[in-house]
Amino acid sequence: MGKWGFDFFSCKCVSQLLLFLLLLLFLPICSPLSLGFYAVSCPGAEITVKQTVRSASQMDPTVPGKLLRLFFHDCFVEGCDASVLIQGNNTERSDPANQSLGGFSVIDSAKRVLEIFCPGIVSCADILALAARDAVELTGGPSVVMLTGRKDGRVSLDSNVRPNIIDTSFTLDEMAKLFSQKGLSMDDLVTLSGAHTIGSAHCSAFDDRFDVDSNGKVTKIDALLDREYAAELIKKCPHGSSDDSVTVSNDPGTPFLFDNAYYKVLLSNKGLFQSDSALVSDKRTVGKVNEFANNQESFFEKWQESFLKLSSVGVKGEADGGEIRRTCSSPN
Repeated sequence: MGKWGFDFFSCKCVSQLLLFLLLLLFLPICSPLSLGFYAVSCPGAEITVKQTVRSASQMDPTVPGKLLRLFFHDCFVEGCDASVLIQGNNTERSDPANQSLGGFSVIDSAKRVLEIFCPGIVSCADILALAARDAVELTGGPSVVMLTGRKDGRVSLDSNVRPNIIDTSFTLDEMAKLFSQKGLSMDDLVTLSGAHTIGSAHCSAFDDRFDVDSNGKVTKIDALLDREYAAELIKKCPHGSSDDSVTVSNDPGTPFLFDNAYYKVLLSNKGLFQSDSALVSDKRTVGKVNEFANNQESFFEKWQESFLKLSSVGVKGEADGGEIRRTCSSPN
C-alpha cells in the first residue's frame, strides 16, 4: 500500500496514462491537444458533457450509438473538427450519406450550458469528442483519458463526404486504404469496428446482401451471412430498402451494451453489414476478431488506444483557421 492508502501502480488510470504518453509520440509537435486543456478556463466542461449524455441516454437508449457514429463521420471528413454539425445547403450534414445521423441535439444541449458558464471557451469539436467517449463508458465500455483543445472547422462540404467515409458494402482492402489515409492501422480498423456493438441501422444499409425480385420477394444472396439470421432480417425488412422507418440493431444480442459481443456475432456469420463480414473472411483480420471475441479486456485496452488515435485525426488549432463556434450548427 502506498502513502495515501492505495497502490497507485495497480490503478487502471496508469495504463490509460501510458496510452496517452504513447499517443503523444505520434502527435505533431504543433498539435493543439493536451491533457486537461479546460482545467483552468472551464473546469466543469467534461462533467457537463457527461451529465448531458447521461441524461439524454436515460431518456433514449439509442443516443450513445448515435453519438459514436456521429463522431466517426466527423473525424473521417475534414478531421475531428465538428464540421459535420454545420447545417445548410451543400454541407456535410446535408449529404445523403449523413441523413441518418443523430445525436445533434445532445451536442447542442451541452454547448448551450457551457456557453452560459464558459462563454466562447469550449469548442463543439471537443464536446463531440467527449460525448462519444462518454457514450462508450456509459454503456459499459472502457473510460478513455481524452486530450482536448480542438478548434472548430469552418469548412463543411458535402462533396468531401463520400470519398472519406466507410460504406457498409466496402471490402477489407477498401476500408484499410481509407483507414491508412487517416493514419489508422489494420488493427485500428478491427478495433474501431467494435463500435458496432451499439447502435442500429436502416434496412437500406445492408440491402446489398439481399435481392428483391419484381414481385417484392426478398432473398439472401450473400454467402457469408448466416441463413437463419438472414431470415430474421428479411422478416424485419420485408420490403428491402424501401422502408426506412425500420431499424435493426447492429448487435442483436446486447444492442445497448458496449461489450465484445460484436466479435462473437461476427464469428457466427451474423455481422449486419458486408463490411462486418469482411473482417472474418480475411486472414489479416480474423485473428484479431478471435482475440477480442475471447477476451473483452483485450478489446477494451485496444479500444482506448485506437479511440485516442481516431480522436486526434485532422484536429485543428488557431493556426489552421479553427475557431470556437458560438453555436455548433453554424460557423461564426
